[in-house]
Amino acid sequence: MHEMTPQKSNGNAGIVLLTGFLGSGKTTLLKQILSWETDLSGTVVVVNEFGDVGIDGTLLKNSGSNVVELNSGCICCTLAADLKQSLDRNWKEFRPSRILIESSGVADPTAVSSVLSRSSLKKYMTLEKIIAVLDADVWAAREVFGPLFFNQLEMAQLTLLNKIDLLDKGLISTLLEEIHAEIPNSQVVPTIHCRIDPEVLWADPKPKMVGLKPMDFFNNQTQRATVDASNYVTFAFQSDLPLDEARFDAFLSQLPYEMFRVKGSVRFSDRTMMLNYVGGRAEWSPWESDVETQLAFIGWHVNSEDLLEKVNACIVS
Repeated sequence: MHEMTPQKSNGNAGIVLLTGFLGSGKTTLLKQILSWETDLSGTVVVVNEFGDVGIDGTLLKNSGSNVVELNSGCICCTLAADLKQSLDRNWKEFRPSRILIESSGVADPTAVSSVLSRSSLKKYMTLEKIIAVLDADVWAAREVFGPLFFNQLEMAQLTLLNKIDLLDKGLISTLLEEIHAEIPNSQVVPTIHCRIDPEVLWADPKPKMVGLKPMDFFNNQTQRATVDASNYVTFAFQSDLPLDEARFDAFLSQLPYEMFRVKGSVRFSDRTMMLNYVGGRAEWSPWESDVETQLAFIGWHVNSEDLLEKVNACIVS
């Protein structure tokens, strides 16, 4: 069972906004999130429908959380006032620890940010993360959809490039390159049916020092690679020798965008650091233990042997 724990402050409700164009897979992602834990009593789900029938809300009512539907409009226009009233009402009634908002595919996330910036909501709610779902097949026609399409992606801390199973696998690399070129500093993870590791979804720029997880997932082998039917690749690197910091930084900077996850402790000559690399961006935090280097890698159709050889080349000789 995975614990869903967005970072909150001062007892505020942490808000996570799910955005993305029509049909990208936002409801699929929401259902994935709600399946990660059994106790959803502290969660309120706000589903923003664009139309008269709340289809998504019907699908989610069996999740165990409190589902609120905002119909006949979109957050970006007619429902701003309704959203504010709904959040106020749900805070008074449920005192939720988290609120998941699935916005309409035609909603601009800047509108949600504007609603939450009002003083009456700022006292007890914090917009902590925006996650965008992007239909991989739609990217090629992005210019047709206008500024709204790009606003959704540019505001997101994490973008899921979804439905990659419907495209030729050779095209995925091109899409990742184009997205990173047009939206610099973005975090992009390729997914199928929005399946994603909860740790990737909730990745904190400053990971908590709660202890390094054991490498049992990799059968305690120093270096081992596995490939599943969808071309996802997982492998591990482990060494008790220190790594050269400059060489390792260069290694990270040259990683292909298909290598979307690297996590673990990295031992340098003078200290050990915790690395959290997601979708093209690396974050570091102190690690108060002089342990060996233990890194877990997850990528899409990458050459694990080549990457392991390059990591090995970072070892101080």
